[in-house]
Amino acid sequence: MSIASQRIIVTVVGHDRTGIIAEVSRVLADAGVNILDISQTLLGEFFVMILLGDMARASVALDTLKASLAHKAGDLGLRIDAQHEDVFKFMHRV
Repeated sequence: MSIASQRIIVTVVGHDRTGIIAEVSRVLADAGVNILDISQTLLGEFFVMILLGDMARASVALDTLKASLAHKAGDLGLRIDAQHEDVFKFMHRV
């Protein structure tokens, strides 16, 4: 497995509120995912974040991580998606 195939892209979109970054980061930390890069902004009242994570030392599979993020998304009223970096690149190629 290549290093790139162990990296994931996580996107978060929803109404802004205190603690979004902390809550999403906690889910990733609990799963053993290392955050390599993170960018966030506000578009009006909407919070938008994209995050690059490394699952090389993760304690869970991507499907399990997605389920944990979906649960957190429901708690926070957000949309959170996670996918392998290779899939993200393929979907967004020019």
